[in-house]
Amino acid sequence: MNKPQIGRLREERGFTLIELLVVILIIGILAAIAIPSLLSQKSKAYDSSAQTLAQTVQTTAETYAIEHGGEYTGLKLKTLHEYEPSIPESETAAKGGAWVEAVNKATSDEYKITAVAAITKDKFSILRNSKGEVTHECKVGVTKAKTCPGHSESSTSW
Repeated sequence: MNKPQIGRLREERGFTLIELLVVILIIGILAAIAIPSLLSQKSKAYDSSAQTLAQTVQTTAETYAIEHGGEYTGLKLKTLHEYEPSIPESETAAKGGAWVEAVNKATSDEYKITAVAAITKDKFSILRNSKGEVTHECKVGVTKAKTCPGHSESSTSW
């Protein structure tokens, strides 16, 4: 009778306190490595969303010009939203995503649009000058970073 009881006790043994502490320590180390990386990826996603929105607005502005004799005169955010309803007219309408901050310099042959990334507040601008040249500009928002994502200066092309 004693032998079955001893066998049963050996099968029901759990982990020692040391083993549990080692597992908890390993999980803690992995979390310390993964969490900052995850937060960095989240910021990149917001910036990517703003860049994509800026490019969508650029395409919409070109569509507007085609329908208005090749001119950008009268190009406004509300007009862009009428052409492309996915373009949010305000930060509130963006619902936590990117939004278009402004349409500037809308003349017969040039314009400047600026999209803002939620959370990071990085600003991505596209400027079409009177020669038809298109330039991109990025300005760092509220993050402590001194540079735009993937660049070495605070204001640079993207």
